[in-house]
Amino acid sequence: MTKQADLPEYLAQSGASHVHLGIFDPDGALRVKRVPAAKAAKMAGAGYQFCDVLYAWDTAEQTYGGGVYIDRPAVIFTDTVRPWPFEGNEALCLADFALPFGEVSARNQLLAQIEKARGMGFSVHSAFEFEFNLLEETAESLRAGGWADPTHFAQGNRTYSLGTLGEHHDLLTGLEAVMERLGIGFDAIHTELGPGCLEVPLAHAEGVKAADDAALFKNFARTYFRRHGLTACFMSKLKETLSGQSGHLHVSLRNLSDGAPAFHDPTAPDTISQLERWFIGGLMRLMPEWLALCSQTVNAYKRMVPGMWAPTYASWGIQNRTVALRVMNDSASAARVEFRVPSADTHPHAALAMCLGAGLWGIENRIEPPAPRDDDCYRTPPPEGADFPRDLREAADRLDASATARAVFGDAFIDTFVMARRAEDAAWRRHVTAWEVERYLETV
Repeated sequence: MTKQADLPEYLAQSGASHVHLGIFDPDGALRVKRVPAAKAAKMAGAGYQFCDVLYAWDTAEQTYGGGVYIDRPAVIFTDTVRPWPFEGNEALCLADFALPFGEVSARNQLLAQIEKARGMGFSVHSAFEFEFNLLEETAESLRAGGWADPTHFAQGNRTYSLGTLGEHHDLLTGLEAVMERLGIGFDAIHTELGPGCLEVPLAHAEGVKAADDAALFKNFARTYFRRHGLTACFMSKLKETLSGQSGHLHVSLRNLSDGAPAFHDPTAPDTISQLERWFIGGLMRLMPEWLALCSQTVNAYKRMVPGMWAPTYASWGIQNRTVALRVMNDSASAARVEFRVPSADTHPHAALAMCLGAGLWGIENRIEPPAPRDDDCYRTPPPEGADFPRDLREAADRLDASATARAVFGDAFIDTFVMARRAEDAAWRRHVTAWEVERYLETV
């Protein structure tokens, strides 16, 4: 990585011929423009422009709500420059819409929460881990088959499978090499439950880099596997017979004064500091009404049901994998909270902004959480007020009505986000599924 003013220097030293300027859209897809290096160097301070249609169309690029779709100024974050991971001596650098329009951006909202944490005396450290399915499909074969019953890669795969890792060693080490060029580290890579299912816990990072790494990982993993005739699927639930795919988020705070872990107190019960308790309290209180921020697709709500290794209501516990917030207290230096709600399809910047926003709100207001859970949360109903929205429409409605969300993130962001989620839900409700045709065509 380079320092804030070093993009021209980086380009001069690397000899890169072009720069891919990328901006994350509301669903976390990286939208890029490839420009000559000389042009990118000139724009390093002045910025660039992107069309605001990114905030007026859905994942299928169908516009909603109207607009004039103008180009708006964007800031180039020169400290994010890194090598382009494929052929050619080129570079990649991230950008985002400048304020005030940029208030609608999840990445800008995350930057604001990280700055807020710094003002409170903390640095933010986090890491995502993603489960995803590999399919023996190309873009062409998926469309030729009508998206129905896609063929899975490594169909004999099992959890922590030696066979899959050994048989496909070159493919997986190639993925790791691509990510290393992007400055993204792996904590591990292993197989998970189901055919062609992999999990990659990413190395932790400070500040916005963790979310940048997570979003870049998903985008470039899809590209890497497509180059090998495969499709990486980050859907929450690909099929009713398969388990859901998670996008767990690990979060911790450190004291700026001495770098000590703020979530660890050797004198406290279970070594959980008072600060961590308040952080958990804020998440417990706000999670049900803010859920759309980390679960922004229709499909995400198919995973949050009993038996899918996903939480079904706001809960917390120590090393308990049935809760929404799992406290990891086995190491003082790595004391953290694992936010187990996000799916693999989560927008990393929105998910981390949500987690930080709620946790810092909890610290500010000294919100005490309920007692930790040491039982199986799938076997008990949710306490009053802890239940999750049942679908994306209900989640959008709850977020829209949340006074705390508007106080933390502002009306512009919440209004834009809610409008997009309602448009996504409306698209789903207009769709007639194969299940409906099979169930009702001959019987009603």
